[in-house]
Amino acid sequence: MNGTTTYRRTSDVESVRRLIVDIHVEVRGEFGLMGDPFYQPDRFSERLTGYAARPGWEAVVAYEGDEPIGYVFAVPLGPGTQWWSSEMEPLDPQYTAEDGVRTLALNEILVRKQWRGAHGKGAARALHEELLSQRHEQRVTLLVNPARSDGRLKAVYESWGYKQVGSQQPFADSPVFASMMRDPLR
Repeated sequence: MNGTTTYRRTSDVESVRRLIVDIHVEVRGEFGLMGDPFYQPDRFSERLTGYAARPGWEAVVAYEGDEPIGYVFAVPLGPGTQWWSSEMEPLDPQYTAEDGVRTLALNEILVRKQWRGAHGKGAARALHEELLSQRHEQRVTLLVNPARSDGRLKAVYESWGYKQVGSQQPFADSPVFASMMRDPLR
């Protein structure tokens, strides 16, 4: 935890699939979520495949030496996206109009335990900012479970410049998420 952090970017999901799924299982397991069908490895891998099949998908994996710290992956919202269709209260159609370059959807960011919290020295935020540093979209959106960690996780995203714009349940077995937006991207 005292080494130099390096970042590896890829648009090839197969080159990082096993690593991403393994970290997903490790981190979600620490939070007791692996008993929930929504978080099961096969179900998560299916979602990963769906995200990665879209144009512009990218993952960034952080390493300390050869040890993976965590990952983030995202994809631009294209025309006809279903991203906004699960909003509990519809948003202004001009706000949700997507063209493939307007909005980046941050699908997932996870950091392993030894790099989280007080000892993590901002590993998650650094990973997040590394992803955004080479993106060209105007804004970035994400979904967060507002009940997770008694709201602390949502508060972290707010400290990074995100604001809640709505609530949605994108999958029948998923939690109801807060829809958040950071505008501008940087």
